[in-house]
Amino acid sequence: MSRVPGWLGRLGTGLTEMGERLDERRAEVEKDHTDPAGPEPDVDPEPLPDPVAGPVRPDPAQAVPWGVRVAAEAGWRVLVLAGTVWVLMRAISAIQLVVLAFVTALLITALLQPTVAWLRRYGLPRGPATALTAILGFVIMGLIGWFVTWQVMENIDTLSSQIQDGIDQLRKWLLNSPFHVTDKQINQIAKNLRDAIGANTDQITSAGLQGVTVIVEALTGILLTVFSTLFLLYDGRRIWEWTLKLVPAAARPGVAGAGPRAWRTLTAYVRGTVIVALIDAIFIGLGIYFLNVPMAVPLAVFIFLFAFIPLVGAVVSGALAVVVALVTQGVFTAVMVLVVVLAVQQLEGHVLQPFILGRAVRVHPLAVVLSVAAGGLIAGIGGAVVAVPLVAVTNTVVGYLRAYAREQERRQARAPEAAPAEPATVPSGSGGPEQS
Repeated sequence: MSRVPGWLGRLGTGLTEMGERLDERRAEVEKDHTDPAGPEPDVDPEPLPDPVAGPVRPDPAQAVPWGVRVAAEAGWRVLVLAGTVWVLMRAISAIQLVVLAFVTALLITALLQPTVAWLRRYGLPRGPATALTAILGFVIMGLIGWFVTWQVMENIDTLSSQIQDGIDQLRKWLLNSPFHVTDKQINQIAKNLRDAIGANTDQITSAGLQGVTVIVEALTGILLTVFSTLFLLYDGRRIWEWTLKLVPAAARPGVAGAGPRAWRTLTAYVRGTVIVALIDAIFIGLGIYFLNVPMAVPLAVFIFLFAFIPLVGAVVSGALAVVVALVTQGVFTAVMVLVVVLAVQQLEGHVLQPFILGRAVRVHPLAVVLSVAAGGLIAGIGGAVVAVPLVAVTNTVVGYLRAYAREQERRQARAPEAAPAEPATVPSGSGGPEQS
């Protein structure tokens, strides 16, 4: 009986030790299974698809094709630019008179500035050189306008009688022409013209009543142009330097380089246009003079002035000369005038403009036509005159800025990747772009 309690005690002790070892082994296995290489990262388990809601849908932005996303990104930026241009055009239309006066002053300054520089090279101070150049320039322009008005007033009576004779001859030619035009049809056309004039009498009267306002605006524009031209001739460089201060510092070097090139383009355009217009006026004027067309000199002056509107101005002035020749001298003279106008315009387009203007202001003819049309729709004749030089200057500026950006990228690519230990400091008094 004494051996049984000892045996039972040893059996209980063995079972207890075996249970402890099994617990330890189970703990080690669980530890190895849950954390074999350290703490497990906190990652949310992927959600299981809901059998009721269906499969998980992708992100809508990822579902849109790449081309559509690129088009959308470009589209809203284009809309922002279009809105900016629209607001700018509305602002310009509100102060259209001031803008046209200043742009006209820029064109006149580009024409007269070489004379100021020439006088200063001969020792004349800047003030007297500016005043002398401006006075001579505006006096010459005023004399041209006075001469045209005087010639028209002197020949208006003779021209009216010749126009009446020409209309009678044109009527007889139509009656005897192969077009089978009858006298009744001609009378009906004349009656329709009289009715149209009578129906628009109110508009014509209102336009006449607004003549005073037009005269006041014209005088205001002339005064603004004169004062702007004087200040641009006298202090143009300092005005440009002050304008550069309004440009952000990062873009200032590029704009500072584009400005002189834009001015050279504008100067070349104005000089070349004046020379080409003068040649057109001389040759066409001589042609219509030898053909005995009335008012040959005023017509030549009109041809000179209309030449500042590229393409369109030449067509309008040439058509005016042909119409005057038709109603005063007959069909044969009108055909000869048309031949002279076309010959001179072909000489201008293929010889004079490429030789005189060169590559400085080369603009595609389609761009010329579209810019003249847009300028005419926005601001009338003044907009048509300034449209092409604006496009030429913009083309020069954009081309230079693009080349400048590429050059900066090449310089950055050639620069060492490692930055210097100490940044370079600008010594005081150096002429940087930010220094006034």
